[in-house]
Amino acid sequence: MNLDFYKTQALQKQKEHKKFLDGLKKKPPKNLDYIVQETHDEVFEKIDCLQCANCCKTTGPLFTPKDVERIAKHLKMKVADFEDKFLRTDEDQDQVLQNLPCLFLNDDNTCSIYDIRPKACREFPHTDRKKIYQINNLTIQNTVICPAAFEFVERIQKNLEKK
Repeated sequence: MNLDFYKTQALQKQKEHKKFLDGLKKKPPKNLDYIVQETHDEVFEKIDCLQCANCCKTTGPLFTPKDVERIAKHLKMKVADFEDKFLRTDEDQDQVLQNLPCLFLNDDNTCSIYDIRPKACREFPHTDRKKIYQINNLTIQNTVICPAAFEFVERIQKNLEKK
C-alpha cells in the first residue's frame, strides 16, 4: 500500500472533499446513513488495515476512563500505574499515548490488545457512522492518515452521483 500516494491525493483533494461533505451537511439525502454503511462496507472489502496500520503508527487514540480501566485490568496493572507508564494528558485534557507508534502495535501490524482496544481504535476511521456530516472535519483529517477514509470519501461522492 502506497501511503505517500494516498496522503498526496488526500491533501490535493481536501478542498473538493470539504465542499462535498459540507454539501451533505446542508442537504443530506434521505437514505444517507444507508449509503454511508454500504460505501464503508465496499471500501473495507478492498482495503486491509493490516497492510497499513498508519493510524497506529502516526496518531494515538483518546483513552476514555473505561478504556483505561479495561486495559489496565487486562495488563494486571493498577490504573494509576498504567496512566503513569503509558499515557499523558494533551492540550484538550484528553488521555493519549505518551509515544508513537502505539506500544500495542505488533511487527505484523496486528494489535496486542485488539479485543479490548480503546473505543477510538474500534471506531476509526469513523466511516460507518450515522449522520456522517456531523464529523466532516474529522473525516477530512482522517483521509490524510487512512487510505480507507480517503477511498470512502471518493466512493461516496461517486455513489451519491449515481443516485
